[in-house]
Amino acid sequence: MTNSATAQATIAIPVGPAGRAMAEPMSSEMLDLMQAHLNLERQSAAAYFAAAIWFAERELVGFAEHLRDEAKQEDQHAAKFADYLISRGQRPVLDTVEPPRQQWPDVEQVIANVFRMEADVTASVLQLYGTAEQDLDRRTSVFLDPIVDGQRLSEHEAAYLLGRVKFAAGNPAAVMIIDAELREGEAEPAKLEG
Repeated sequence: MTNSATAQATIAIPVGPAGRAMAEPMSSEMLDLMQAHLNLERQSAAAYFAAAIWFAERELVGFAEHLRDEAKQEDQHAAKFADYLISRGQRPVLDTVEPPRQQWPDVEQVIANVFRMEADVTASVLQLYGTAEQDLDRRTSVFLDPIVDGQRLSEHEAAYLLGRVKFAAGNPAAVMIIDAELREGEAEPAKLEG
């Protein structure tokens, strides 16, 4: 006579590096790209904060507060990727954050750097998305869907701010107007829909 409890097979659950249950493994390429992106977000946060300091030193409060808030958002993005990696049974690996650039010749160059950074983050997100689709990793594709659109908007807003600063052409009064718009939360791209 066999006890029904001993007759049942043990259920084997795959686990990740930290011993956490994992429903579906990630490809090593996807894991490497996710880790790199998490650290790119952390590096972007440091770069935004350095730019905020540059503006604060020049009494441009609106620019400083806007870029400080962007730094906080980048930290939140990094946390979102860390949370996702953990949810997939992976262990987030934090790299060293390099000291960001802290000096620029003028406002336009600071904001050009911001735009370039957003474009680089967009490229990284799109690379993640392409790899998820190639791997048929639907979990990651679904995770990335809102991030892709959010990143498009971040890049759009950075391009708008760069366009405004370029149009100001270094005129202090024009820069102060943009600074006031940023301080009041009124600086955003035109919307033609609606």
